[in-house]
This record gives sequence, structure tokens and C-alpha cells, in this order.
Amino acid sequence: MMESQLAELKASALARIAAAASAAELEVIRVEVAGRKGSQLTELSKGMGKVPPVDKGRIGKLFNETKTAIESALDARQAAFADAALNARLDAEWFDLTVPPPGVRPGALHPITIIQKEIEDLFTSMGFTVLSGPEVETEFNNFDALNIPPDHPARDMQDTFWLEGGHLLRTHTSPVQVRGMQRLGPPLRMIAPGRVFRNEEVDPSHEHTFYQLEGMMVDREVSVAYLIYYMKTLLQGIFKREVTVRLRPGYFPFVEPGFELDIQCLLCGGKGCPVCKQSGWVELLPCGLVHPNVLRLGGIDPEQWNGFAFGLGLTRLAMMRYAIDDIRHLQGGDLRFLRQFA
Repeated sequence: MMESQLAELKASALARIAAAASAAELEVIRVEVAGRKGSQLTELSKGMGKVPPVDKGRIGKLFNETKTAIESALDARQAAFADAALNARLDAEWFDLTVPPPGVRPGALHPITIIQKEIEDLFTSMGFTVLSGPEVETEFNNFDALNIPPDHPARDMQDTFWLEGGHLLRTHTSPVQVRGMQRLGPPLRMIAPGRVFRNEEVDPSHEHTFYQLEGMMVDREVSVAYLIYYMKTLLQGIFKREVTVRLRPGYFPFVEPGFELDIQCLLCGGKGCPVCKQSGWVELLPCGLVHPNVLRLGGIDPEQWNGFAFGLGLTRLAMMRYAIDDIRHLQGGDLRFLRQFA
């Protein structure tokens, strides 16, 4: 009786194992036939106690042979499924080792850096020196030496990041002009590009951290005509085309007279957009003749020398040049944006 049951189980199990179509189906067969609890082999092993003593040795050997044959068949079939899965993965994921690697993606200059380098090249070709200065400044260099009185709104906490010990994050690059006058003296032609900071709410056209460029020329006979010539040369060099500008009076403590040079918005063509605040114009170049007090505080005699000064936003220039409609893209670190300039 036990012999026939073992023979029948072996034949049935081996047939099912051979016909299994997947590893999952094979696992179901293993649990049913050879699992530790409730399997067909386990149930048959319980009947060994009823086998006559004279037959126990023979039946026990036959039971072990049946169990070994089933487990070997399960292991072989499981290994076959594993090999098939590996081969399928290799076929799907293979790569050709003989193909040359794509190499490192080349880097690119940031759009603001591109603009800055072009302006530096333009002004150095006209005899100007490129100067730099610290981003953490003294109140004297950032305000006092530029003829900005103590009650001027620019000193308010809403505009300036104040630090301990009376220092601050510079709100413009004009302090470099002060240092340039003190160190080099007249005659002087200089520009000062760099990063500046304002305590402003961030929106599509305003950032708390942005880039400016200041310029100054000090000589014996400098007039508004000099200023207009250099500003036109600057804009033509940057935009590589004619642009519409307007010059209007403006008040700045460090120049007298002072002007606002606006450029017609290149994004909307003067129709109005978020960047130009729907006005059609973008404030680009505050400028004017250097105030005598600024020359005097810079160690230059205003009776013997005069000059012009201007400041422009490199960030705004980059936005106009490359039709960027949100200033936040420029410092966002999004590689998809930056790779456009590669």
C-alpha cells in the first residue's frame, strides 16, 4: 500500500514540476508536495508507524529516495527559471563595451558671467580698469562716502542687510569707486562688477542677491556729453543692435546732475509685461556727473577734477539679452535652464 502511494506521488510530482510554467507556479507545487506542514510527503511519513517491522527498512529507504528525487527535481527546475530570468535581463540590459563613452558634458558660462566679461572687454578696450572690492562693507564706504545722508531711505532695514559691528552686505558696487579714488587717484577710469544684496521680497523682477556693475571716469574736463557717449557705446556693445532709450532726470545723492537711462523692454517690445511692471520700460542705467562731495571724500579736489559715474544691473541686462522672464531662474540652479547657454 505504502509503496504504491510513494510511486504515485513521485510520478505525479515529477510531472507537475516538469510542466510548471513559472517560478511562482513551481513554488506552489513545492509547498503542496514537499512543504514542512501539511504536504503530501509529510502526510505519507505519518503512515510509517503502521508499516510492519519487517518492511520498515525497505519502505523507509523508498520514502527517502522519493523525497530526494522530488527535491532534486524542484531544485533543478528552480535553477532553470533563475537562469532564464538572468538571460532575459542580460538581453534587455546589455551594452556594447566597444562603443566609445559619451564623455563629460562640457560646462558653460553663466549668462551673467557672459554679460560681465563682454562689458569688461568693452571698457578695457577704452582704457578702463576693472576693480573689485569686499562684499561685506563699512557704513562709511557704502553710504557716507557716497554723500548718502543718515536719514536716506536706503539706510533703512527694509533695504539693507545689517551685520554686527556696524558692517553690512553692500547694497551696490559703488563702494569700489570710493576705494578706487582713494587708492589710484585721478585721472581715473574704472568699472567695478560684483554681487550685491538688498533686503527685498523676491518676485519675477526682484531678488535679494543680484549683480551690478559700476563705472566711473574722473578727469580734468568731463561733461554730460562724455557720459552719453559711453552709455550709447555700452548698450550697442551689449545688445548688438539699436535699442530705444530715454534719459530722464533722476535724484541720486552721489551725482549732480543725475539721470535715469531707461531701455524699452526687449521682452514685450514696450507693450508691458511682469519684468517691466507693465510700463514698457526697464530702469537700466542710473548715471550722472560725480557729486563734488563724493570726489572730496575720495581724496580728489573737485576744483581741479570732475567726472561721471553710472551703475547698471548685470542681472537685468542678462534678462533683456536672453529674454529671461523671471529673475529667479538665474540663481535657481536648474541645469535645464543653464544648459541653454552651453
